[in-house]
Amino acid sequence: MIPEITAPELDAWRKDASRAAPHVVDVREPWEFDRAHLDDTTLIPMREIPSRIAELPADSDIVLVCHHGSRSQHVAAFLVRHGYEAVANVAGGIDAWSLQRDTSVPRY
Repeated sequence: MIPEITAPELDAWRKDASRAAPHVVDVREPWEFDRAHLDDTTLIPMREIPSRIAELPADSDIVLVCHHGSRSQHVAAFLVRHGYEAVANVAGGIDAWSLQRDTSVPRY
């Protein structure tokens, strides 16, 4: 089972100076990322993950985000199957972030 974190939990983690910041990866398409995204995230569309997996740090917490949480959940499972251990998914994706943390992030 892939751990899920809420948008408020991710926000708190990113602001907690006592913890290492997670490596947040957005797995949506570029047009979606252009429309709405979190600052300090890496865009790697889901279809590119297999060919770009080496770009992901194996020694860091990785948090995955998409529109509603489905694609990122699939990518999280893929990463775990490929040896990544510290992987989490944002429940509700960027839409939940907009609703629960930052209403300036557009919904679509």
